[in-house]
Amino acid sequence: MTEFFNVGQIINTHGVKGEVKVYPLTDDAKRFRKLKEVYIDDEVKKIKWCKIQPDKVILKLEGIESIEEAFKLKNKYITIPREEAADLKEGQYFIADIKGCSVFDENESYLGKVYDVISTKNNDVYWVKRPDEEDLLIPALKDIIISVSINDSKIIIKAVDTWKES
Repeated sequence: MTEFFNVGQIINTHGVKGEVKVYPLTDDAKRFRKLKEVYIDDEVKKIKWCKIQPDKVILKLEGIESIEEAFKLKNKYITIPREEAADLKEGQYFIADIKGCSVFDENESYLGKVYDVISTKNNDVYWVKRPDEEDLLIPALKDIIISVSINDSKIIIKAVDTWKES
């Protein structure tokens, strides 16, 4: 399992005093207010303050005092240790844990591995790379997903022909 999670990506500088604009990679951007420190390139950075905006977060990081220093962080990911991640409700999973899981149908036929998770307005979609076949997009819905075992890296779904449109 992943020990660190990406919670944001620095997309640009903000102002001239070393602040950075962050695109949140979490369901709740307000959780940035609770973070005291984050990791960037495996280096701990203390958060001095943060400001939540509609589609981004502005962070002031300790030790970053100029626009030039902030610019060096552009496109880098902000990570946190797993133990600081948000609590999940039953039936919820971290995307990082879903990626790489093997997918089988209810008849135990191997379908492929989850390559990525696409977040849509209504539900997530598991993008499964299949050996020697077209990729499969699986809606993460209770009537399709039978079980998820993160510890075994295994997802079992209903037979594809029962839910996929031709």
